Amino acid sequence: MKHLAVKKLIAQSPISAENAAQLLEEQTPLNAIDTINWPGYPAKPEVSFRIGHTGDTIWLKFDVREKYIRAQTTTTNGPVHLDSCVEFFLSFDGSNYYNFEFNCIGTRHVGYGNGRHNRHHLPTGIAETIRTASSLGTSPFDNQEGDFSWEMVVGIPLNCLIFQEKITLEGRRAHANFYKCGDETPEPHFVTWNPVKTDQPDYHRPEFFGSVTFE
Repeated sequence: MKHLAVKKLIAQSPISAENAAQLLEEQTPLNAIDTINWPGYPAKPEVSFRIGHTGDTIWLKFDVREKYIRAQTTTTNGPVHLDSCVEFFLSFDGSNYYNFEFNCIGTRHVGYGNGRHNRHHLPTGIAETIRTASSLGTSPFDNQEGDFSWEMVVGIPLNCLIFQEKITLEGRRAHANFYKCGDETPEPHFVTWNPVKTDQPDYHRPEFFGSVTFE
């Protein structure tokens, strides 16, 4: 099991999505999403992420290079996994977990529960308090082929973690995994940070999350 230490970001002023990218690059290490678990899906885009927090917000920066991009979903809690998509699954109790999913134009999908089925979606108005800023903009597009590099910053306020008691981050231990997928791109792929030991692609497996400690 991999372990990740999430640093507390030092900032002189309130953090925006724009300056979060610089702070993450200056203060946090780069982590690769590069594990191929399922031989039937060998495609492996170049994907990495940085993660930090400011006490009230978890900040992420994803960097992706891939041959195909797709962004059709524009509705919050829609099927963003069909597009070029990055994902962050987070559990504070080892069983129930949040799935934060974002396509490459920043459309959000957030659920909570203890498995793939019977997920509880985060209400749209609350999900949209999660800040996203993608280098590909916000307009949808169909499959495109080329040599694409894109990045996205995500800010997840703790106020949106509504399915449990008030969460504080400092010193907290948790479990998480980070993913890249693109189910309906011309080259479907399922790449993970921590290995997932299942026969078929399945991200909803908290028993395969890595460990996380927040400074």
